Amino acid sequence: MAVDTGSTAHPAAAGVGVVPETGAVRQSLGVRAVVFDTDGVVTDSAPAHETAWREAFDACLVAAGRAPGFTPEDYRHWVDGRPRLDGAEAFLTGRGLFLPPGGRDDPPGTGTVAAVAARKEELFRQWLDRHRVAPWPGTVRLLRALGRQGVPCAAVSASRHATRALRSAGVLDLFAAVVDGAAARRLRLPGKPDPALFLEAVRRLGVPAREAAVVEDAAVGVEAGRRGGFALVVGVDRGGGPASRERLLRHGADRVVGDPGELLAASAPEEA
Repeated sequence: MAVDTGSTAHPAAAGVGVVPETGAVRQSLGVRAVVFDTDGVVTDSAPAHETAWREAFDACLVAAGRAPGFTPEDYRHWVDGRPRLDGAEAFLTGRGLFLPPGGRDDPPGTGTVAAVAARKEELFRQWLDRHRVAPWPGTVRLLRALGRQGVPCAAVSASRHATRALRSAGVLDLFAAVVDGAAARRLRLPGKPDPALFLEAVRRLGVPAREAAVVEDAAVGVEAGRRGGFALVVGVDRGGGPASRERLLRHGADRVVGDPGELLAASAPEEA
C-alpha cells in the first residue's frame, strides 16, 4: 500500500464504504479509520527519543550550573508527543531556565531553546544512523487485521524522522497516510494537544473524525484526540502503572490498554 504524504485522499479511503460489515475488528472499535501515534505506539523508538532529550537537557542544566537529572517522568510530562521546540521550551521553563528562543538555524548547543532542540535532533539522527527501529508486535497485528478488513490507517508524529523510522521498522506500507513533523512544519500545523495533526491525517484518509479512532500513548496526544472530536480515543500505557493510566483517562482516553494488540481480544480469534 502506497503512503499518502501529500494533500489528497489515499485510494484506501475510498474503499471504506465497502468495508465488510462482518469485519470483527471494525465492529469492535466501531470506526471506519484509525490514526496511530508513532513513537511508543507503532515503533519502539520512544526510549531513543528520551535518551537524546536527556543528554541534550542535562548538558543545558550543567551549563546553567544546575545538577543534571532529566527523568523518564520529565519525558512523559514535558516533551512526549510535542514538537521539539515546544517540548524543549516546556521543560526548560519548568526547571526555571528561561533561555532565548533562538532561530531555526541555531547550531546544536545549550544557549537557546532552538540550540537545545537542535542538539536533541542531532543525537536522535545519530541513533537512527546506527540502529534499526523495532516495531511493537501487537500494534503490527492490529494494523494487519485492520488492513485485511479494508480499514485505512494513518500514522502521526511530531518527529520529522517518523517516516524514516516507520520505514526502518518495516511497517510503512501498513499506513495509507503519514503526517510527520516535516509535514506539520510545511503545513504550519500546531502541535499536540491541538488536534491539527490528527485532523490532517483523517482528512487524507477521507473519513471524518467522528467516525475514526486515535491510538496514542502521550497525555497531550490523548487530549488532542478528544479535542478533535474523534469517536474513540485509546490510550496506550506500556507499564507506566496506575498513575500513568489515570493520567491518560483524565486527559480524555475512552479506554487504556497496555498494548494496541489488546484491541484484537474482542474480535474474532482468527484476527489475532
